[in-house]
Amino acid sequence: MANSCLQLSGLLLSCLGWLGIVIATATNDWVTMCKYGLNTCKKMDELGEKGPWAECVISTGLYHCVSLTQILDLPAYIQTTRALMITGSILGLPAVGILLMSMPCISLGNEPQSSKNKRTILGGVLILIVAICGMVSTVWFPIGAHQEGGLMSFGFSLYTGWVGTIFSVLGGSIATCSSDSSSSRSYQENNHFYYSKQGGGNLPAASSTNHAKSAHV
Repeated sequence: MANSCLQLSGLLLSCLGWLGIVIATATNDWVTMCKYGLNTCKKMDELGEKGPWAECVISTGLYHCVSLTQILDLPAYIQTTRALMITGSILGLPAVGILLMSMPCISLGNEPQSSKNKRTILGGVLILIVAICGMVSTVWFPIGAHQEGGLMSFGFSLYTGWVGTIFSVLGGSIATCSSDSSSSRSYQENNHFYYSKQGGGNLPAASSTNHAKSAHV
């Protein structure tokens, strides 16, 4: 029962973490850029938001975005963020599906428990890879933006990416650890059955030997 609760918790955390990575990938409110004060930047139309896909200008009555389509001219941190976030978003879908098919309430024919444990480990490892992609992206992007100058604050998308990364780390770790504990328990049960079977097989031999001795006397 405890192992089932761990697997369910790992699945839910993994789903939330993957969802956070997808939201952060699809939005552009990563950092707020401004070289002056907030009110001054708004009056001068120099308050902007920057993400992996576009740069936006925010003013009193204007919100205008320009897509970053010059791939070869983009800085390395933007290209790396794009590649890692897309990779994490794509890997998250099969990872969540694998964890879902590894739940104790779902059975694929007469498969052994060892196959389900291996599938759980595979799903947990994929979720951890998603977390690594999100971690590198959400840390490197604000550092690169700060080096360009004018970084004022972090945006909603960046916080969502951080939360998604944390949930993915927790979900992948719980899924992997629950599979290890299940494998260990299954091995102990099989080992106990083996020894008990051996002991049961020796008792008749011993009793027959004693019976032969008593008959000889």
